Amino acid sequence: MAFPQTRMRRMRSSAELRGLVRETELRPEKLVLPLFVSERGPEREAIDSMPGVERLSISAAAREAAEAASLGIGAVLLFGIPAHKDPEGTGAFDDEGVVQLAVRAIAQHAPHLPVITDVCLCEYTDHGHCGVLLEDARGALTVDNDASLELLARTAVSHARAGATVVAPSDMMDGRVGTIRAELDREGLHATPILAYSAKFASAFYGPFRDAASSAPAFGDRRAYQMDPANGEEAVREALLDVQEGADMVMVKPALAYGDLIQAIKRAVRLPVAVYNVSGEYAMVKDAARAGHIDERAVVLEILTSLRRAGADIVISYHAKEAASWLT
Repeated sequence: MAFPQTRMRRMRSSAELRGLVRETELRPEKLVLPLFVSERGPEREAIDSMPGVERLSISAAAREAAEAASLGIGAVLLFGIPAHKDPEGTGAFDDEGVVQLAVRAIAQHAPHLPVITDVCLCEYTDHGHCGVLLEDARGALTVDNDASLELLARTAVSHARAGATVVAPSDMMDGRVGTIRAELDREGLHATPILAYSAKFASAFYGPFRDAASSAPAFGDRRAYQMDPANGEEAVREALLDVQEGADMVMVKPALAYGDLIQAIKRAVRLPVAVYNVSGEYAMVKDAARAGHIDERAVVLEILTSLRRAGADIVISYHAKEAASWLT
């Protein structure tokens, strides 16, 4: 009987050898922890659809950020939940708004931890859409892309002035990266990077997030501005357009079902690529683990490693604290 000369198992025979030839590395500093910061409410409020994730007061968010820093996590990503909402989402660009105050508080507790801020209006509008509304010729309400750009730019400037390390527009309005870059530069904020939610899909995986941020649309959906999950070439085009407009990093959201696009976009843009391991993806793992169907630690680390393998330089995940503790 002839035996194969090439035996792939040779380099799998011990943990030491496997580690020596491991192609993809997962480290805490590649992870970003999202935080939901509430302007009013208790210090911590559980989110039923996202076990282990809480709405936090500003002071609790600062302490959570400090804990993330102590675990070696690379950054936090802030989402604000304002006390009041209105049609234009004015709380988003209020210099004393919830995110702006949280950025300052985190700087006191974790001065070296990068803080990324979500730039969008959906959490601040009373209708839950990502821009201001316009009534079209048939009397139907739609999101006014161009009128929303100024408000998004004002939000990004306000966040940067408060001390945000990176601003991350997630609205999917056409031209928002260029508008934000121009306004940041006009205000002397040349050093503030933009992480663009470039390939953000109208996904069924976002349900628990809308619960957490109280940001579900009051009518309709977001398919007119978020991407069709069936479109891959369009996702690459979106990312390239954002790069042309001045994005410093781009994002693919969600993550698990989009590994092909993470890889394609990484090859196309030659910039750092972030992925968002979103709320529905998180909740599925948590629910399966609670039911005893999976080994949570093993599954989480496999998922995060797979996203890095696909090409992600940065992984935004609600599992970040747990994963960081397992990796250290």
